[in-house]
Amino acid sequence: MTEQSWGSPHAATGQALRPATGQALGVAVIGYSFMGRAHSNAWRNVGAFYPDVPAVRMDTLVGRDEAALEAAAAELGWARTATDWREVVERNDIDVVDVCTPGHLHAEVALAALAAGKHVLVEKPLANTVADCERLVAAASAPGAGRSMLGHNYRRVPALALARDLIARGRIGDVRQVRLAYLQDWLADADAPMTWRLRKETAGSGVLGDLGSHAVDQLHFLLGEPVSAVRGELRTFVTERPGEDGDASGELEQVTVDDAAWATLHTPSGVVASLEVSRMATGRKNSLMIEVYGTTGSIRFDLERLNELEVCEVGEGPVQGPTRVLVTEADQPYAGAWWPPGHVLGWDSTFTSQAADLLRAIGTGEQIHPSFADGLAVQRVLEAIETSSARGGIPLDVAP
Repeated sequence: MTEQSWGSPHAATGQALRPATGQALGVAVIGYSFMGRAHSNAWRNVGAFYPDVPAVRMDTLVGRDEAALEAAAAELGWARTATDWREVVERNDIDVVDVCTPGHLHAEVALAALAAGKHVLVEKPLANTVADCERLVAAASAPGAGRSMLGHNYRRVPALALARDLIARGRIGDVRQVRLAYLQDWLADADAPMTWRLRKETAGSGVLGDLGSHAVDQLHFLLGEPVSAVRGELRTFVTERPGEDGDASGELEQVTVDDAAWATLHTPSGVVASLEVSRMATGRKNSLMIEVYGTTGSIRFDLERLNELEVCEVGEGPVQGPTRVLVTEADQPYAGAWWPPGHVLGWDSTFTSQAADLLRAIGTGEQIHPSFADGLAVQRVLEAIETSSARGGIPLDVAP
């Protein structure tokens, strides 16, 4: 991997589309459900908290169900709606295309938008396969393409951005080991109905792609280096579930993705990381736990307490316990754009900061992270974990 793939500033190599001075960028969001709502909230608020970035115009919300789409657009603040995303990405008044569809549509929509010269934001994972990710990386660097960015919003959590800075500055010494666990429980009930996230043809994979992509991206982000080898295991605990309309028909549908996954990850510098992800962890709602252990200190984070970072640094004498840092000070990453010190941020704020980073890069032409190349690197790790599991948990190298 080149240095720029892991977050270093780098001048843009492609041409960034820039509207005339004072002209707002027209934004279209493709998808209006969970992620579409989160991204819509970000586009609505980004100018208020980041007045230095190019202005945006919330132009078009795209979806299939016209009645639900119209209701969502009115609620979320969109000027108009459309049911044909292909027509939208070709329009001259749309500058930014934000892809919030199920994973199997990411590549098709993003490729069309890049070919049309748009700036493109794709919600994670970049695509369901390594091959599609490779196509997207190539398209993003093609002449005439706009700026492109992958939506890993946890890079914009102030505490995690601060953790990265502390690690890079050597505050905990040389990193030896990392623990990553992303746990939810919304599928713990065996009678919970089917969803597109439980079908391989739409989701690509289960919890590995859904939550594991976040965890692997954080490992890359925090350490500044890729994963080079893995050993993995996937498990589906509930193999059949009622249809999406509940149990109206009495028929069960086959679950074709994983409910939980475990892996051991290695990096070129010798760091060993353990990974656990599950949507069956009873009592865990949205807990991304990260522990980084170095030669002279450690860092601990839990998304369910996203404004806090535990930092332990070895000084003279016995090792002291961790210090709780409330990451809300104006000089800490991202925190200064929001409220006075001590006034905590929420999960939704990370999407607004993410949109600001994209807009700033559009205005300056600078390299954006996570890039599509970063998304490809994550997908290669996820594919290796899945392959390792299918082969009985054998260790596998990850393609660079």
